[in-house]
Amino acid sequence: MSVARSVALFVAAAFLEIGGAWLVWQGLREHRGLLWIGGGVVALGLYGVVATFQSDANFGRVLAAYGGVFVAGSLAWGMVADGYRPDRYDIAGALICLAGMAVIMYAPRGH
Repeated sequence: MSVARSVALFVAAAFLEIGGAWLVWQGLREHRGLLWIGGGVVALGLYGVVATFQSDANFGRVLAAYGGVFVAGSLAWGMVADGYRPDRYDIAGALICLAGMAVIMYAPRGH
């Protein structure tokens, strides 16, 4: 699998997981109702499906790498959806997480 396809799958998974969690949050915390919650539950389930399309067969490796995408994606989601303004430490932390993700997923392995 190409790195570009793998990254696209991580982005899709992040959109579904973060978006799903945001919908549940909105449904419960902002009292938007069961449709929001239900939409969030569906999106979270689809996130689990998308993650299985990564070519690496190691669940732990894929989910650990996805953690870096989740950190950066959550900050980006907050900026777009909620007007959150990350500070330099948020940005530095997200970049460190993305670097860790790249090492975990794309480092050359002799297998």
